[in-house]
Amino acid sequence: MGNVIEIEKPLNEWASAHFGAGARVEGLKRLSGGASQETWSFDVAAPGNTHALILRRAPGGVAMARSSEAVSLATEAALLSATTKSGVRVPEVLHVSPPGSALGEAFVMRRVAGETLGRKILRDEEYKIARARLAKDCGEALAGIHAVRLEGLPALPISSGADQIAKYETIYRSFEMPRPVLELAFAWLKENAPKPDGPVLVHGDFRLGNLIVNEQGLGAVLDWELAHIGDPREDIAWVCINSWRFGHSEKRAGGFGDLEDMLDAYAAAGGAKYTTADIDWWEILGSLKWGVMCMTMYSAYKTGADPSVERAAIGRRVSENEIDLINLFEGLGRNA
Repeated sequence: MGNVIEIEKPLNEWASAHFGAGARVEGLKRLSGGASQETWSFDVAAPGNTHALILRRAPGGVAMARSSEAVSLATEAALLSATTKSGVRVPEVLHVSPPGSALGEAFVMRRVAGETLGRKILRDEEYKIARARLAKDCGEALAGIHAVRLEGLPALPISSGADQIAKYETIYRSFEMPRPVLELAFAWLKENAPKPDGPVLVHGDFRLGNLIVNEQGLGAVLDWELAHIGDPREDIAWVCINSWRFGHSEKRAGGFGDLEDMLDAYAAAGGAKYTTADIDWWEILGSLKWGVMCMTMYSAYKTGADPSVERAAIGRRVSENEIDLINLFEGLGRNA
């Protein structure tokens, strides 16, 4: 893993080149979170100004073998720049460091003030105004993401609804642990697959936890590791998954708002005109995917590949996803 000394020197060299002689790095510290990449917070004190910044870096500066779904840091940086041009609220990228450089594979972006913890955003009084605006903000952000021209983007994985069903069913079958509710979900999804839409740029993990929220609303969209080319309804549905509502299940859009409001804002910002029923299939797929992911977490704990208590705790949540799926099936037809 990276340490302050090995990172601070090349960062200071970059700061002097970018902000001028005399610029220096201050307050460099590793942030929690970011299981696959290092995330560092720091300031650059330059003549007449101080800049609040974030460093996203491969562990030790060297990219390791990663999931075929996870894009590189250079691709993440390119996507941030592309979505900025589309009017999406994302951090501004100031520097991309290539593999083999003194800093290693990394990029520097501006630090956006705000909160990412879903429970605080949905609970704390200081975010009351933001909660009232988030459905509209998220609809507009998703419309902007899905409007990005694919030409000129770095190569991205392509993943349709059918692709994801096949992938997650293969993972699920490998556990040899049949679960009737998940069996029902796989069968229903195959029999009721909607006509594909898109293809568009899909964020892939658009939800509370990956959004910076300030007192006025959405501040920035983060964590583009799972970006791919796919169906726009996937992103819309993912923020609706009950696990991402953090106990506020009555608000379908992320626990903070009504899906109808988010869809209206999405259409007004140039997106397609979807109904809530158009999102049902994708929400069932998303909940099923998260259920299989929970099984994967438990398997990692059981086999000792990752013996952390966190993996065991997340693994047991598959039962919550089964309840969510039952509720979603019972709700079919009411969302039309």
